[in-house]
Amino acid sequence: MGMAITVRNLIAKRAAAEIKNGMVVNLGIGIPSLVPNHLAEGVQVMFHAENGIVGMGASPKAGMEDENLCNAGGLPVTIVDGASFCDSAAAFAMIRRGRVDMTILGALQVSEKGDLANWIVPGKKIPGMGGAMELAQKARKVIVVMSHTDTKGRPKIVQKCTLPLTTKGCVDMIITDMAVFEVCGEGLVLTEYFAGSKIDRIERMTDCKFTIHEKVRVIQKEI
Repeated sequence: MGMAITVRNLIAKRAAAEIKNGMVVNLGIGIPSLVPNHLAEGVQVMFHAENGIVGMGASPKAGMEDENLCNAGGLPVTIVDGASFCDSAAAFAMIRRGRVDMTILGALQVSEKGDLANWIVPGKKIPGMGGAMELAQKARKVIVVMSHTDTKGRPKIVQKCTLPLTTKGCVDMIITDMAVFEVCGEGLVLTEYFAGSKIDRIERMTDCKFTIHEKVRVIQKEI
C-alpha cells in the first residue's frame, strides 16, 4: 500500500469511528468512499448515495465488481442485507427532509467558523456541486475529511474561506492527515492529532487560531 493510500485510509478510519449503530450516513467522493472499509465490527449502518442506493457496503474485491452497482462518484460498491434502491429525486428528498444522520465530505477549505468550500476552484472545469449544498445544510452532523494543506502546501483550514462557499457554519468536525478538530461556538478545538505530528507544526500549517483540548490525545498510525 502506497503512502498516499495509507494516509487516506488513516483519515477514513478515524471518520468511521464517528459512525454509531443504526445511522444513515452519506459519503462524498474521494476519501469518504473509503469509510465503509473501516467500520468497527458489529456496527450496522445504511450508507446513502445521491444516485439512489441506501445500504452500500465495502468496496468489492478485484474481479467481483457489479457494473450496475456504483456510488455517486461512479466507483463500484457492494450492498448489505436490507439495501434498497430509488431514483435521485427520492435520494435527495431524504437529505432535504433531514433523514441523513451524518455526511462525510471532502473539502477545498474550511473556516474557523465551520464554513465549507468544497465544490469549485474558479477557472477550473467541474461536473457541478452535486449534493454538497443539501448535505451540508440538512445532515444532522457534517464531518470534513481532507489533507491539511493543498498541493502547494497552503493551509486548507483558514480564518476565512477565499473560495466560493458551499454552506456557511455547517461543519461539526474536521479530520486531516495531521489532526482532528471540533468546531465549537468559540472556534476550533484540537481534540486529537496523529502520531508523528507535532502541535507546533499543526499551528504553523493552520491559517487560524485554535484552542487545544485539555485531554487532547494522540492517534496511532495503524490501519
